[in-house]
Amino acid sequence: MINAVGTPQSLLLLGGTSDIARAVARVYAGRAGAGGDLRVVLAARPSARRDEAVAELTGLGARVEALDFDAADTGSHAAVVAAAAAGGDLDVSVVAYGVLGDNETAWTDVDAALELAHTNYVAPVATGVALAAQVRAQGHGVVVALSSVAGERPRRSNFVYGSTKAGFDAFYVGLGEALRPLGGRVLVVRPGFVHSKMTAGLEAAPLAVTPEQVADAVVAAVQSGAEQVWVPRAIRPVMSALRHLPRPVFRRLPL
Repeated sequence: MINAVGTPQSLLLLGGTSDIARAVARVYAGRAGAGGDLRVVLAARPSARRDEAVAELTGLGARVEALDFDAADTGSHAAVVAAAAAGGDLDVSVVAYGVLGDNETAWTDVDAALELAHTNYVAPVATGVALAAQVRAQGHGVVVALSSVAGERPRRSNFVYGSTKAGFDAFYVGLGEALRPLGGRVLVVRPGFVHSKMTAGLEAAPLAVTPEQVADAVVAAVQSGAEQVWVPRAIRPVMSALRHLPRPVFRRLPL
């Protein structure tokens, strides 16, 4: 269970090698009174990066379990969640995987478009259904869904990616409504541009943030009981304004 100061006893990271997922785990592991009391299940494909994440979190005092997880293999998601829960209830589960892709390729190449759609929307739906079953069985649990402001109004510069995040966002918002009367909660996180391995080499957008800033916002939102959070906060009114701009005006913006 999540204690009075907002620290979970268990944390599942799906896409556990992502910069944001690791940052979230570091915050929880570093909290006073956590240490060996925190069980982290790191679900990701076997890699040197996963080994590095396990070593890092173990060094911070967490009890870390690594599980093989391939987001593309949607038929395995329920089994991965069940394996993660075999060691005890899952207090906080973070859905942290996704791909950015190249937008110009994505709207001109069927395979590229389908990869984005599968990884960023179809697979997270499979994950969400599996996590929902676990939350129902437990009667508690928070699902943290890492969405993006790109899904609030897809832009010409990344509309394929934005469309997948729009679907992701809608699914997890709805899942939160379904789980709320059953003791569960979904926190949808909408960061702007994040300096991470996914965006390496890209020009940073205004109001860019770090994985650590996203992690701090996630931890605070889990503790406060929030269901949605924008990172940074200042991006929320910006996106609200962009959503309501007439299309001819929106089209002229350098987005």
